[in-house]
Amino acid sequence: MSKKPLILVTNDDGITAPGIRTLISVMKEIGDVVVVAPDSPQSGMGHAITLDSTLHVEKVTIDDGDQDEYSCSGTPADCVKLAINEILDRRPDLCVSGINHGSNSSINVIYSGTMSAAIEAGIEGIPAIGFSLLDYNWNANFEATKSYIKTITKNVLTNGLAKDVVLNVNFPNVSEQVIKGIKVCRQARANWKEEFDKRKSPQGKDYYWLTGKFVNLDSGQDTDEWALENGYVSVVPVQFDLTAHDSIKTLKKWKLND
Repeated sequence: MSKKPLILVTNDDGITAPGIRTLISVMKEIGDVVVVAPDSPQSGMGHAITLDSTLHVEKVTIDDGDQDEYSCSGTPADCVKLAINEILDRRPDLCVSGINHGSNSSINVIYSGTMSAAIEAGIEGIPAIGFSLLDYNWNANFEATKSYIKTITKNVLTNGLAKDVVLNVNFPNVSEQVIKGIKVCRQARANWKEEFDKRKSPQGKDYYWLTGKFVNLDSGQDTDEWALENGYVSVVPVQFDLTAHDSIKTLKKWKLND
């Protein structure tokens, strides 16, 4: 019986994306790998799950590797659910998601399919990490991320993670700057100033393209945005208990039962 950790690998860019192929190659140096990932891009899906249609899973061979790989018609969260409940013969020791083509720092974690997969694993009590690179190019260079991914992954396997916490790891754009190291950060306060590009179809109907500008409202030097802007890998511990615990005492003072 193998004593290596069992590592579930998934993503939101699709099973053939260069980012996940890089992540698979790194994980194979650490443990036994099983891949369950979407058969097509699922970016921006958040924590969506498939309820109103069937799911299909197909065993595939992408690059002649010796790992088991499955493409799934569903969302990143679907992939993790299916892997745990139907595909794997034992619970994974770790789930890693990515490497995403594009940042998932600050508010982007809410919309991220990459992080939703990691969070789904965390909900199941499995240590999980989402990896993203601040480069949206399909042919982005992931080489510089490998040693950092290995370091962070080995630390999680050795030390574990707190209950209900997963890691959101983002890499600066390595085509623009050299990685200086790793910073443990908080999520920056930022948002998208959204706009809609309104157009007319040939049939005369209105349709819209979502556009917008990312606005960082946080000047702190302890945030993920600061780390990325200054050439560091950002590591943010993310909790999926969304309760605003500090507000409970205040709300209890309201006259809610009068």
